Amino acid sequence: MDVFVCAGCGAELTAPLARVALPDHAYFGGWEQLHPPLMEPGTYAVDPLPTGPPWRVWDEVGEDLAARQGIHAPVYSVSFGSRGRVVIAPGDSRGMAFIPEKCDGYCMGVDGRAGPNLACTACGSAVATRLDDCGLWQAVWLEPDAVRRAPAGPPAGPPPGWDDLEPAAYAVAPVELDGSWSRRWEASVTVALAHLVVACEGRPVALPGPLADLIGDAVAGYLPAGPPTLTLGLAGPGRPPLRPGPDVLLVPRHPFTGEPWRPPDGTAPVVPLDIAVWAYLAVPGETSPIPATGGLPEGVLRDDYPLPLRPRRSFLPHGRAFAHTLARLPAVREPWLRAYYDSHRGPY
Repeated sequence: MDVFVCAGCGAELTAPLARVALPDHAYFGGWEQLHPPLMEPGTYAVDPLPTGPPWRVWDEVGEDLAARQGIHAPVYSVSFGSRGRVVIAPGDSRGMAFIPEKCDGYCMGVDGRAGPNLACTACGSAVATRLDDCGLWQAVWLEPDAVRRAPAGPPAGPPPGWDDLEPAAYAVAPVELDGSWSRRWEASVTVALAHLVVACEGRPVALPGPLADLIGDAVAGYLPAGPPTLTLGLAGPGRPPLRPGPDVLLVPRHPFTGEPWRPPDGTAPVVPLDIAVWAYLAVPGETSPIPATGGLPEGVLRDDYPLPLRPRRSFLPHGRAFAHTLARLPAVREPWLRAYYDSHRGPY
């Protein structure tokens, strides 16, 4: 466990926290909607790429400098903000107060457009940015140059291995109670879709059954057209080996390290997917306790499970998440993929 303290005065700014992987949906929400906190209580994540202001437009930056910032294809603007910003749940912040003149937002909250808007209450140094405007996941982003990490107790051991995880515990359903698609699903599936386009190298690919049933029609326009020449299979911890082996494997990202699961043997390319989405697709859920034959005995109350929720509209890939992810994959510099990116990124 770690706590983060003010680099200037040493005051504690967070509760004790454990490091986890940066969520795929960190920057992709739903427009004109209020969102819950991005991070689970007691956790933090780190973004290794530059994020936040200042921004410079693509034409001013150029391809070489943009690549050093982690951007490999044209975007409207390139971030020259800090690398290694730390994100926590707002409820885990301590000893910070708003800087009133930096609390601008679009609609219902603050969006960090003017840079750090939280100051250490002990010394007044700007240390973090609170985000909670509509369309943004609620979060506090700590500035890496303004804070430092300190141990909170004994040193943490290594993260659990794949054999020590219970994927079913991470599963998130694709549909919310009101019938809307899960915003986590919309972003995470789209991020994986961008990786899939790279992995299939321009060849048509067939989705595995569970994914094809849910979103096959919606993502067809993002995949190369024509009869499938490649197969995509669900693979990961606890899954039986696939025979014959698929050409591409859809695998979970480790919830603590963010690294994709790798098969013990074989060289098939892997497409990483948020473990919460992967587990829903790959791990069988409970089944309704209905007798195999006949009916329930007289006087026994029914205990059937409710029918699964159905979305009230078709799945729509998150266009910004797709273009954002592709632009940050070095493979997008290949001519065929750059042409694909230019045709699918939409307007700046």
